[in-house]
Amino acid sequence: MERVLHTYFRSSASYRVRIALNLKGLQARHVPVHLTRAGGEQFSDAYRKLNPLALVPVLTDGDLRLSQSLAILEYLDERYPSPPLLPASIEGRARARQLASMIACEIHPLNNLRVLKYLTGKLGLPDEAKGEWIAHWIHLGFEAFEAELRSSTSGGRFCVGDSPTIADCCLVPQVFNAQRFHVDLSAYPTLLAVHQACEALPAFQAAHPARQPDAE
Repeated sequence: MERVLHTYFRSSASYRVRIALNLKGLQARHVPVHLTRAGGEQFSDAYRKLNPLALVPVLTDGDLRLSQSLAILEYLDERYPSPPLLPASIEGRARARQLASMIACEIHPLNNLRVLKYLTGKLGLPDEAKGEWIAHWIHLGFEAFEAELRSSTSGGRFCVGDSPTIADCCLVPQVFNAQRFHVDLSAYPTLLAVHQACEALPAFQAAHPARQPDAE
């Protein structure tokens, strides 16, 4: 049974899935989908058959084809339960899902490539305004994320406890994005401490955009 990941090295959603696969010790054949070359390879007829939304990632695992990174993370955890990406307790699992959703559903979509291209293309915003847009939504989300981490009774080295969860799979790519756009993160020491703990693990290191075959 072949496992294939359609991915793009800088895609946050693809980055999440690469981390999860690495944490699980699962191999996947990576098929790069360049999101800006020739107008975007994700818009080709062949790729739209895989994902009508024309987004990455897409994971195929045997006969199953999945898009949407959070759904993929949950699938991987149920199909390949060891090591787990969700805590043992129902409260811990809910907490990890909450934190993952804060990033994947509230922060990342507003700074996704197609949104930024619409801002600078259709709406004609200059690059300076685009940068302000990016920083505004990252700060708004990270302020809340930092507050959640500080107030949590389930704190540890990672977002929830002392093992990485789907929340950490989402946090690290979002920090990468923030750093890429030169967003000052000094106001979020708890978040950065978790990020540092994640970055010390080989699974996170191997998933980094700079280490992907399609990195530019």
